[in-house]
Amino acid sequence: MRHVTIGLLHPGAMGAAVGAQLVAAGQRCVWVPEGRGPATRQRAEEAGLVAVAGLDELAACEVIMSVCPPAAALDVARQVARTGFSGCYVDANAISPRHSREIAGVLTAATVVDGGIVGGPPRRPGTTRLYLSGPDEAVSRVRALFADTFLTPVVVSGPVGAASALKLAFATYNKVGLVLAAQAHVLARAHGVDAQLTELASVMTPGTALAAPERLTGAAQRAWRWSPEMREIAEANRDAGLPADLLDAAAAFLEHWHRHKDDPNVTVDGLLTALSE
Repeated sequence: MRHVTIGLLHPGAMGAAVGAQLVAAGQRCVWVPEGRGPATRQRAEEAGLVAVAGLDELAACEVIMSVCPPAAALDVARQVARTGFSGCYVDANAISPRHSREIAGVLTAATVVDGGIVGGPPRRPGTTRLYLSGPDEAVSRVRALFADTFLTPVVVSGPVGAASALKLAFATYNKVGLVLAAQAHVLARAHGVDAQLTELASVMTPGTALAAPERLTGAAQRAWRWSPEMREIAEANRDAGLPADLLDAAAAFLEHWHRHKDDPNVTVDGLLTALSE
């Protein structure tokens, strides 16, 4: 396919890795440094992204891809809408299907594709997928952008909101499972049987965070993003007429770990201590 210029909002840990895949595929990927910190600037530079002066210049791109914290997704879409952007807008955030549809309603001049990223930042083959739903022609176009990259595009048959629903359904199992493992460990620790719990889990549920509590440190580092995602999942359940108590509780649980945001030095002891305070 011909090469295009893609605007990326914003190059966080995931966004920068996504942008790097676009650059590796021969696309030109631009971003807006205004208001961003030095860590973001470094990630953007390492990913090969090109800085532009502001959102109006970025809006000249044929495609804009939004990869940001869930709570910011709608505001980012509104900012883009005010520029009159009329290209293809890919919302790849962990938001509810209803919020995906709201974003499509805000960007009246654009064609909106719903995206859901499953997996960590794409740095090797077979680890990360980008699920896409929405208008067929636009979905096919976005899919082609990521062909032969480490971010595997997968088309979900359905309207805007379908890809987000799949992403959130998987996150329910994957992330709430880590929350439950942490709750089990902190309970066992309170009664002095944490070592026995780990040994028991290594026999009965090997490969899980219950058997390997060190896996919980990654969850603690990302809890500042995961708790709003749990709120989005809770909202999606309520919109579908389903109980959401478990998701609300998981969101509240993860808020205990906000202090560990992107902390490379967080320990299992530290994160379990935070839960008992």
